[in-house]
Amino acid sequence: MSKSPGKFIRAQGGYKFYIPNPLPPKIEWDIQLVNALSQASRLVGQLAGEGSKLPNPHILIKPFVTREAVLSSKIEGSQATLSDVLAADAGAMLDANASDIKEVNNYIAALEFGIQRVKTLPLSLRLLKELHAKLMDHVRGQHATPGEFRRSQNWIGVAGCTLATATYVPPSIEYLMECLGDFEKFLYDTTLPPLIQIALAHYQFEAIHPFLDGNGRVGRLLIILFLIEREMLPTPLLYLSAFFEATRQEYYARLLAVTQAGDWQTWLHYFLNGVARQSEDALSRTCRINQLLENWRKKTAGLATSVPHQLVDTLASNPFLTITQASESMGISYTTMQRAIEKIEKLGIVHEISGNQRNRVYCAKDILTILEEPAKIKA
Repeated sequence: MSKSPGKFIRAQGGYKFYIPNPLPPKIEWDIQLVNALSQASRLVGQLAGEGSKLPNPHILIKPFVTREAVLSSKIEGSQATLSDVLAADAGAMLDANASDIKEVNNYIAALEFGIQRVKTLPLSLRLLKELHAKLMDHVRGQHATPGEFRRSQNWIGVAGCTLATATYVPPSIEYLMECLGDFEKFLYDTTLPPLIQIALAHYQFEAIHPFLDGNGRVGRLLIILFLIEREMLPTPLLYLSAFFEATRQEYYARLLAVTQAGDWQTWLHYFLNGVARQSEDALSRTCRINQLLENWRKKTAGLATSVPHQLVDTLASNPFLTITQASESMGISYTTMQRAIEKIEKLGIVHEISGNQRNRVYCAKDILTILEEPAKIKA
């Protein structure tokens, strides 16, 4: 007898598609799962508490959001790096594909839109469609009806595979809206611990695969927005894309093991471990960046002009600088900004990285190094 939490149905074309059962499944609350949930909840709480004490959390959110967008897009094939996106945002183009940067910026726009939206609209099918529209605006996959659930069959597998050879085929169109209706009802459920609920919901969303393209990115946005909606985090500092990217094969294997064998326990352990490790990771990066900023503020405090001191805070939101954009964004003359940047360069805060005589690009490499560190995936 199959232990799959759903059923496989053979279509007229000979392939089998999958229909997941409504959530929640029966969960075995053994000591290992209880401990994993306790640790993850404690670390999320610590991140939320410490994050709210930081002197400038609103400034630090931007590079973390950008890092999440880069890694989430990378899972889907984007080649843009964190440096590419941050440099472009500062007015400098490095060796990056404009379409890849557009995909990352769409993810940032969708996340920022979602954060504002959940203040007035609960997580729902309507909101998921709105997020999808933002994600798929004028990028690869735009043909996949942005903001609309699919009207044809999709599938998952290696490049070039067909429905007959796919690794996984989600619900057919005739069952799609019923599955999504049950999914939406589960999002409103408040009887389960939130981290367990979003772990289950993330699996279910990926199993339903309601869009022709962009399901992975929407599914990862769902995690962040759920934690904010449930007030587990005051600001979006915790992201799982780094964990999923670092353990990509295991991520797909754990999802498939639920579908094929009903292995919820291993999936829940994997997900909760990701939450715990990324909470530690975010707290470490945030505290180290804040320490750098504090040291740099002390270095610039005694200077005759306040502009270098003001520049330090801008480096928290983006470690890249160009004279033109910095002068325009701060409303300061080009010459004054040039002198200020030269001062923080002499202090070792930023370094010129372009080698140009004109249109120079500067970078606070110490901050960028912290942001680009690989994710820690083990305790």
